Amino acid sequence: MKPKFSLGQLVATPDALRALEKAGQSPAFFLEKHMSGDWGDVDDEDKRANDEALVNGDRLLSAYRTLKNKRLWIITEAADDDGKRVATTILKPSEY
Repeated sequence: MKPKFSLGQLVATPDALRALEKAGQSPAFFLEKHMSGDWGDVDDEDKRANDEALVNGDRLLSAYRTLKNKRLWIITEAADDDGKRVATTILKPSEY
């Protein structure tokens, strides 16, 4: 599937990486969902905001659960003045 946007620099918090490791899952699994527009476990308002952000360059937020039921967020920052997304972060909601 073709990505709907670029991730920019990819970073992850140590706690998020530990949660993925304990679940035996790869960050790539969740990043592919995020980039394809599968926003995961967010409400309808956040889904609409993400869909609009694909057009206007605002921040994107996806929420997922690992196989061990740990919540993860993936946040791709708003586009810069050149229309490029600079960074994407994988983190636990408590780290926001």
